[in-house]
Amino acid sequence: MLDLLHALLRHRARLGWWLERLASPDTPRNRLLAWLALAEGQGAVQMKRLFAGAKALSEAELALVRQLRGSGIDHPDMAEELRLECPDWAVGPLRQRFGAAFATEMAATLSPAPLDLRVNPMRSTRPTVLRGLKDLGLRAEATRLAPQGIRIRERLSLARLPGLKTGEIEIQDEGSQMVALLVDARPGERVVDFCAGAGGKTLAIAAQMLNKGHIIACDVNEARLKRCAERLRRAGLHNAETRVLASETDRWIKRHKGGFDRVLVDAPCSGTGTWRRNPDARWRAPELGLQTLVALQARILASAARLVKPGGRLVYATCSMLVEENEAQVAAFLAANPGFSVVPLQRVAAHVTTSDHPDFLSLTPARHDTDGFFAAVLQREASSSTGATPV
Repeated sequence: MLDLLHALLRHRARLGWWLERLASPDTPRNRLLAWLALAEGQGAVQMKRLFAGAKALSEAELALVRQLRGSGIDHPDMAEELRLECPDWAVGPLRQRFGAAFATEMAATLSPAPLDLRVNPMRSTRPTVLRGLKDLGLRAEATRLAPQGIRIRERLSLARLPGLKTGEIEIQDEGSQMVALLVDARPGERVVDFCAGAGGKTLAIAAQMLNKGHIIACDVNEARLKRCAERLRRAGLHNAETRVLASETDRWIKRHKGGFDRVLVDAPCSGTGTWRRNPDARWRAPELGLQTLVALQARILASAARLVKPGGRLVYATCSMLVEENEAQVAAFLAANPGFSVVPLQRVAAHVTTSDHPDFLSLTPARHDTDGFFAAVLQREASSSTGATPV
């Protein structure tokens, strides 16, 4: 049933186009009928058997099925962005981002994402987990970029993965694992995950630190942080704590100004990079509007920067593929904060040779078979004062 729901969401624009073309009401039931006819080739006779008894098809519904007979889900009259299921609000920004590769990149967001796992090095090793998964009859392989990543290329019940309960593995897209890797936190350092959410990257960073030092997972959502704390306990990670912030300018930030070696800002964003994993997300335009969201990201980044000590690093990341939220956001921050400079990707992840940008991590579903992720590593001058742009 979930697969069917995802299929309907991945073809939402095209199904709507067909219903409008045939002047049929755009209802959930008509969308299902259109999908069965266009994608699965079912005709009126099959549909009558499927929709028997109280669910019997009306004459109007049977007429719709007959009209769709012999057609495919795509049609030459469809606009390119509609055929690629790109919502109106994102067409301009994504065409700007990808240019001639727009169609290829958008098509990649329509395919289901694989299941990626991250091995917790405090509990196990990647070779050990791989052997265990293969013993369970699963097609598992090491990820290409993330050193603790494993990819399973089949649908399965998560109950088949006992390592999730023991903290040996966590579900985490390879791109997200790479963002945590770029933080490059060392044992004994002080680290902040500023927008930690449920803590996926916090867990990866805490393990990277070998349970030594101190990492603080911050967020404005207390429920998510409770989930983060539970995951930390299960993973056997005790070098982390959670802290609820009232806002991006919480007083706690001022009190700890210049006190951390590494600060990760995984900013709230449009989520365009997650569309293949969350097919409903593309149809939810940013609640605040893109420009308001970009302004919020800038405030969060400027405030979090105050926590970075001289010589420390600030990592800005999103799961977006939009220039406005990524490269343009970093450029604006650097213009306002000359005490920070970019650490080129080659210095922090030399094995990533296919990034779309020489300085930043820039991953896309089409080029890297990951979710869309962006990350920039920024270093504060060792002689810089502890104050960034005042907030």
